[in-house]
Amino acid sequence: MRSAGFRRNRRIDRTAAAALVTVLSLTLAACGTSSSSSDDDGDSGGGSSDPSAPLDPKAKVTLSIDCMPPAAKAAELKEWNEDVKEFNKTYPNVKINGKSTPGQCLEPPRFTAMLKAKSQPDVYYTYFTDLQQVLDNDGAEDISAYVNDKSVPALKDIDPNVLDVLKKDGKLYGLPTSNYTMGLLINRKLFEQAGLDPNSPPTTWEEVRTASDKIAGIGGGVSGFGEYSAGNNGGWHFTASIYGLGGDVVDATGKKAAFNTDLGKQVLENLRTMRWDDDSMGKTQLLKWGDLQKQIATDKLGMFLAAPDDITYMVQQLGAKYENFGMGPIPGAKATLFGGNNYMIKKGSSPDKIKAAIAWQNFKFLTPGKGQFEWDRTKTDKLPVGLPQPNFWLGESKTKDDALRSEHATMPVENFKPFMDNPVKGKAEPPKAQEIYKILDVAMSGVLTNKDADVDKLLSTAEQQVNQVLATQ
Repeated sequence: MRSAGFRRNRRIDRTAAAALVTVLSLTLAACGTSSSSSDDDGDSGGGSSDPSAPLDPKAKVTLSIDCMPPAAKAAELKEWNEDVKEFNKTYPNVKINGKSTPGQCLEPPRFTAMLKAKSQPDVYYTYFTDLQQVLDNDGAEDISAYVNDKSVPALKDIDPNVLDVLKKDGKLYGLPTSNYTMGLLINRKLFEQAGLDPNSPPTTWEEVRTASDKIAGIGGGVSGFGEYSAGNNGGWHFTASIYGLGGDVVDATGKKAAFNTDLGKQVLENLRTMRWDDDSMGKTQLLKWGDLQKQIATDKLGMFLAAPDDITYMVQQLGAKYENFGMGPIPGAKATLFGGNNYMIKKGSSPDKIKAAIAWQNFKFLTPGKGQFEWDRTKTDKLPVGLPQPNFWLGESKTKDDALRSEHATMPVENFKPFMDNPVKGKAEPPKAQEIYKILDVAMSGVLTNKDADVDKLLSTAEQQVNQVLATQ
């Protein structure tokens, strides 16, 4: 499972680091993160020329794949090696060369440099938001003809919203490994202390305000609700909030801002009311990713918008306990911001290499009960089991995965029942997301740091600036 720290790094604008690209391109080439000539030695093909036919087990193929767990993640690396061994029982002639170059999967400048240098491995990790950048650099194979119910038997059960993010002009360029959607993360201990029911988190902003006020009434420096307003995180959460209310940030054409509306005003007015009229959000503002996690993990914050993997980060990095947290759907629940990760296949790969890559991804990431979804093994290896995500399944696959996840849970899964039982349709981030988020940070910080902030002016100014950004596409 990808930790929340991965998502934090995704908030960094890859294009903003262009100055590092040339140097990093040379570094990557020297480090050999791409398939070396030895990777291709012995690739003999021999499979069917029909792209819709799965890989022939007799075909000899070598694959370089990045984001293999590093040695520091001993349990995850153990599982990777076990999966390679199990995969080779079916495909004994596929050699998998895992790559775990430090930072390769985390650092946006390195990713951009890799694409420009054409030095990516045969199978490489990307975020949902990377597709356009990859296509601009002619970096990925169109795998539409290769992906079907024979090569990926559970294909029909993958959420189409997730697959759509990996498509352009009807062509499929990647397969998912994980996903997340936003919801309302709560501190159950503080809810109980405030006389609130932690099994029924607020579902509207009016309820959030009431709960926030009661939690802040505990005293001792406890805040009821927390929000970001710096580091592009404020704009990210403004987007999540307006999606929840049924609004948008950019219109359907992708060329015009769409947030200077009554719903956009509602987002900012809600925050201003809680911050200044109720005084339930605390005095410290201009918060960025990591600040709210520290507050809620130390019982100083009652609620904030988050994804489930934030909980893993707080337990593993901050010493919190799973049982102290719960989740409900995002307030409003009209839509929720979603994202995630996937693998793509390097442009120019042979048909057998493409088939081998899809076969590996199917085994490792896309089969309930196997690979990353082998929850009994995950529990044995003392890794977390029971968080609601990654979970891009529908239908029979979801039923099977939910049952296994619950059976082998290492945490109280009932704490997340309101979130799981009330799924909200996911909605992708807007184009030029990081540039837009930076602009919307100003609107968010405006109402959280200035009691007399003019909401109409903040939104109008942001609208003008976003329209300028979108005009440069």
